[in-house]
Amino acid sequence: MAKIKLPSPITILMIVIIIAAFCTWLVPAGKYNTLANNKNKNFTLTTTDTTKSLAFTQAVLDSLHLQINIEKFENGDIKKPISIPGTYKKIAANKQGILEIIQAPLKGIYDSVDIIFFILVIGSFMQIFSLTGAMEQGLASLSNKMNGQETWLIVVLTFLFSFAGASYGMAEEALVFYAVLVPIFLKAGYDLIVPVAVIFGGTQLGTLASFSNPFSSIIASNAAGINWKDGITERLIMFALTTIITIWYIVKYAKKVKQNPSSSYAYLETKADQNNILATNNDTNYQILSNKAIAQLLIFLATFLTMIVGVIWLNWWLLEMSTLFIVAAVLVAIINKINEKTFITEFVKGAEALLSVAFIVGVARGVTIMLNQGNISDTIVFYAAQAVSTMPAWLFIISIFLLFIVFTLFISSSSGMAVLTMPIMGSLAMLVHVPGREIVNAYLFGMGIMGFITPTGLILPSLAIVNVSIKAWLKFITPLLLILILVCIACLLIGINLQ
Repeated sequence: MAKIKLPSPITILMIVIIIAAFCTWLVPAGKYNTLANNKNKNFTLTTTDTTKSLAFTQAVLDSLHLQINIEKFENGDIKKPISIPGTYKKIAANKQGILEIIQAPLKGIYDSVDIIFFILVIGSFMQIFSLTGAMEQGLASLSNKMNGQETWLIVVLTFLFSFAGASYGMAEEALVFYAVLVPIFLKAGYDLIVPVAVIFGGTQLGTLASFSNPFSSIIASNAAGINWKDGITERLIMFALTTIITIWYIVKYAKKVKQNPSSSYAYLETKADQNNILATNNDTNYQILSNKAIAQLLIFLATFLTMIVGVIWLNWWLLEMSTLFIVAAVLVAIINKINEKTFITEFVKGAEALLSVAFIVGVARGVTIMLNQGNISDTIVFYAAQAVSTMPAWLFIISIFLLFIVFTLFISSSSGMAVLTMPIMGSLAMLVHVPGREIVNAYLFGMGIMGFITPTGLILPSLAIVNVSIKAWLKFITPLLLILILVCIACLLIGINLQ
């Protein structure tokens, strides 16, 4: 019996775009009024019919039943337009057709140009750095030192990626680590799923248990009208608990694959790619790194440390990070006396290597664009909110958690999800006597769970980098997700009883 092969990532995303377009013919169109900050001068109120300016005061926020302190707007904590509770209104349908379906991925690429450029620059930097040979020496040396202790490498790295995701929101920037870690894990006897589980799984786990991520927990708390530190103890406990569970699961799988390679869910993919990936390490056994290699690796490390410092303390984002990697690539070329022609050729070659990944990110954004163009994003939120508003507290919070899992299929942006849903969900929580912190937790947990598998997130680009099928990933991740779902539900149920 022939095995079922799933389509390629871009094909999967196009199917989702078509489904989203079909929904615009079935789901009534509607919009909430929105309020946006106009450079701290005034508020811009946008309705279905008009746009007008309002005074930039706390009284205006109170009159609109937005439980948000004006300081959140003044400080730039809330940058996107906020949906105003109780203002949903049906509007004329804007049904999406064939032309819109074709244009959606193109618009998604336009809309994602900053992320796409960052991904291409990452590829260029890694290609230039690979010319030095320092990476191969470093990997071989690390493999020798970690021989027999690779389990600890999984433990430490998964924790670090999870911490980075939970603390400051590491996501796209983690893509650069695949080139470094894939050869190490393959040489240790693991398969291609292990580095995806450690890198992508770690950062995505950080989304689920975010305790200080400004793009999720902080902006969602602000939009819900609560202090982001409200519930931080609970989130820290969840961070520790879910990270321990995930590390245990990855280590258990990795050991099974090492003992029996054919038990790998990605056995054929790993077998096909392993010889090519490890080819540069087969003939060399670096017991001691050269001084030049050490210096190159220090530049590599300094680049990433600078990126982390910039994101956390200097408010850097994709433009600044892209600039950093371009400067680092030029610095490496100067130190290694790489001539101009070779530098340009290899720089472009590196970008080409991640072009498919960049396209996947852009096409994924097309799903959200399709829903927004069809004016059904707000409708989905409105009817979902109506359905849960009369439930008892325990059923309400579980339903909100499940709704956020569904919402994440269509809206993968954590900040976009927060400003769209938190004002409405926060108001409903007050009616059913559920603490605001638990609404934020339900949002985090729901996005965190679905983020592991949603095609509109970073899983497809991550799998494309290592050439692993989505089918293999689903086989690996499903049991872990079931465990994490039960942990999340238990946490939410305990949380609503700790008034």
